[in-house]
Amino acid sequence: MSKPSFNKLTEKRAQSKLGGGEKRIESQHNKGKLTARERIELLVDEGSFHEIGAFVTHRSADFGMEKNKFLGDGVVTGYAKVNGRLTYLFSQDFTVFGGSLSETHAEKICKIMDLALQNGAPLIGLNDSGGARIQEGVVSLGGYADIFFRNTRASGVIPQLSAIMGPCAGGAVYSPAITDFILMVEHTSYMFVTGPNVVKTVTNEEVSSEDLGGASVHSSKSGVAHFAAANEVEAINHLKSLLSYIPQNCEEKALDLPYTSKDEKVEALNNIVPENPNQPYDIREVIDGVIDENSFFEVHKNFAENIVVGFARLAGKSIGIIANQPSYLAGVLDVHSSQKGARFVRFCDAFNIPLLVLEDVPGFLPGTDQEWNAIITNGAKLLYAFSEATVPRITVITRKAYGGAYDVMNSKHIGADMNYAWPSAEIAVMGAKGAAEIIFKGEIKTAEDPEAAWKEKEQLYGDMFANPYRAAARGFIDEVILPEETRERLISAFAMLENKVDNLPKKKHGNIPL
Repeated sequence: MSKPSFNKLTEKRAQSKLGGGEKRIESQHNKGKLTARERIELLVDEGSFHEIGAFVTHRSADFGMEKNKFLGDGVVTGYAKVNGRLTYLFSQDFTVFGGSLSETHAEKICKIMDLALQNGAPLIGLNDSGGARIQEGVVSLGGYADIFFRNTRASGVIPQLSAIMGPCAGGAVYSPAITDFILMVEHTSYMFVTGPNVVKTVTNEEVSSEDLGGASVHSSKSGVAHFAAANEVEAINHLKSLLSYIPQNCEEKALDLPYTSKDEKVEALNNIVPENPNQPYDIREVIDGVIDENSFFEVHKNFAENIVVGFARLAGKSIGIIANQPSYLAGVLDVHSSQKGARFVRFCDAFNIPLLVLEDVPGFLPGTDQEWNAIITNGAKLLYAFSEATVPRITVITRKAYGGAYDVMNSKHIGADMNYAWPSAEIAVMGAKGAAEIIFKGEIKTAEDPEAAWKEKEQLYGDMFANPYRAAARGFIDEVILPEETRERLISAFAMLENKVDNLPKKKHGNIPL
């Protein structure tokens, strides 16, 4: 068999780059969407992308498909440098059979996943697909399962990022769901197990694709999406920023940025927590005062806003932050915030990213809604995640640390390495008012002026417990520090813990309360 001429090879490559044809690419642009290859060009370092499987076509002969083939079969796969680091990726092409997944389409993705796992580098999926290719039947369904299996095997070994750039429906949603982070684009991407037509048939609900599974819904209500971007360019820039905080794999640490030491005291931190213990404040002000300037990269910003999580840099080093948010539901822990915090803690622990906890928590949210939706099980997820984590862990109590929530939020008792408290910290079973009512119930009831007696006992309890010094005397708090000293202490403590080794008991795996 003669070798293809250089001109023939060039022509074939040009055809593969056209995907489903110029008209369909133009249609893609009219919808405000980039093509599969344009997305790759924006994501990777210039000239670094090497495509794998450009000439692959489907094998189906049913329903006249043998006459309808396109090179690449609806997905562009390969490897490249992103921020100068090796990354594997696939980008589904909606202009070819709606980006539907066929046997060969799945094989291309699986090959890239295998290479990423074998070589210890991140995997990025740019999803834009109508689902399984109906003409191939069970073969396409099997292709999805092959991908899911690899997602699971790679979990915790290499970072897996999913960007939903268009439709992602039915079984297709479970691959992104297994990955570490999901990013969606407002108004052009959506995810759901069953679409609006099926919903209407089964439940008689009329709902649009956007309201059922759009970026806004999944980034604020369901928590499925960790990020929602205004457009595809912003989405791709988000992916690049996210990669800068995380290592290549579970055996490595995130890259350090150059940092020059200076006077690390931040006096502005002294004025953030109000004197009135019931007055809210924004924990992000504390975060900004502690970390390197403009380095906070928030995750799940619009979901479960009573807890704030995200990546940041401290003296040039990547850390993960989990912080109660007093300005939303007083910073209580509930079902969703517990899930959000636990998921983030486990990611950071899997990839050697030290954890900083900023604590101001009055307890768990009470009520039938929370109990019926398993606050017990979900609160235990956060407790389990912290207890299991072996990375350096530091807690700073800024104000309230009440009840079981004190234990859960990375207390010394569940393995935190260093625990600091500001002078404003209150560490107790509950607030002074409720505690006084329980402890001194008889005295208050028989007093000539019950209201005055209650306030007196409240003051007594507050003087005894509404401070960090009893906990410090027992060794549960390592040091009571001024707020302005926080950044300085954290830099020193994380440097001290840099070579921490903590091995878990030998086991196959734990049984987290899912």
